[in-house]
Amino acid sequence: MRALLVIVLGLVTPFWVHAETAEFELPDLDGKLRRLSEFRGKWVLVNYWATWCPPCLEELPELEVFHVKHQHRDAVVIGVNLEDIDLARLRAFVENQFISFPVLREKPSSRTALGAVTALPTSYLISPEGEVVARQVGPVDGEMVERYIESFDERTKEPPNSKEL
Repeated sequence: MRALLVIVLGLVTPFWVHAETAEFELPDLDGKLRRLSEFRGKWVLVNYWATWCPPCLEELPELEVFHVKHQHRDAVVIGVNLEDIDLARLRAFVENQFISFPVLREKPSSRTALGAVTALPTSYLISPEGEVVARQVGPVDGEMVERYIESFDERTKEPPNSKEL
């Protein structure tokens, strides 16, 4: 029954909840290893993408706007390029797209440290405490992420048993 509920919720809402502490260490475009835990205290949208993926390319400007709007306050975007691509080509692509959020590199795989990536783009939302709280297969936009964060924050502020009448 629980599996059916998770499947149904996954179809009805763009994100599904499965809280577990997340961590990874991946190289950035300069070869420096970056850890997810560097961003604790902020919401982190980890977006798996590739340069050949049309929906990924469509969502990049939205992710950039969200990142710029939130990076100094409460949230950041981390892009994880999930393809075999020459580093110089990837750097040029990132520069041409005016991407300011960190871009990390990972070898193509259907399984990452955060979970399954069955299609691109796939995004994981990490809470300020470092827990994976949501996953979206397919494009996301800043408004969608903001709404989810607001609803998540509201749910966690509710007193115990407040849903019971």
